[in-house]
Amino acid sequence: MTGGLAHTLLRPAAAPHRVAALAGDNDVPVTTPRLPAREDAERELSRQEYHEHDPGLLQRVLDWIWDRVSDLLSTAAQATPGGWVGLTVLLIVVVLLVIALRLRLGKLRPEPTTGSASLFTEGPRSAADHRAAGETHAAAGRWSEALQERMRAMVRALEERALLDPRPGRTADEAATEAGHVLPEHAGQLHAAARAFDEVTYADRPADQATYLRVRDLDTALQHATPHLSRPETRVPSAAPRGGNA
Repeated sequence: MTGGLAHTLLRPAAAPHRVAALAGDNDVPVTTPRLPAREDAERELSRQEYHEHDPGLLQRVLDWIWDRVSDLLSTAAQATPGGWVGLTVLLIVVVLLVIALRLRLGKLRPEPTTGSASLFTEGPRSAADHRAAGETHAAAGRWSEALQERMRAMVRALEERALLDPRPGRTADEAATEAGHVLPEHAGQLHAAARAFDEVTYADRPADQATYLRVRDLDTALQHATPHLSRPETRVPSAAPRGGNA
């Protein structure tokens, strides 16, 4: 009995395909070619019910982009001293620099070339009225509006002094050019003030206190400036030639 059991345990196990073949008295092993089996599996998996919860095209595109960004960040982290911590600090510094630049430059719009709109948008007002309005805006910290009113006061004062001809539709650049002819020592400052006016009015770039104060000081200086007026040339008649009889 013991010898028969030992013989049974020591006998090699039958191969799997032989077991499948001997499973029944008349069973025949079923074999399926590999290529048709794969095609059947692909057809089965291509059925609609297997893809009801697949992500849409947009989600797949976003996933692909995120994978690329992740790969890029991983590569950058490996090349940056400190790994991910160093990369995070670097990104924070870049963001802070962008914010500081944005606050300094204002809205990102094309720089104005020459303002084409009229300098005065309301009815006729005196230079004193424009100065008072500018001071009111400045006291409230509205530097852009204060600069605009001070520029208008400057040009209106020149018109009141007859240094500029009152002309509807005059732009800040035109006023600066014309005033620079009679006040040449202030020509550069006049063009700088007109440029600041254009940036505030047409490019929507906010002015700061320093820019307003420069325009205000220029307005004050022009009130006491001596114009260089062109005078007609005085022609001296030439003396008649003296002649005598020989």
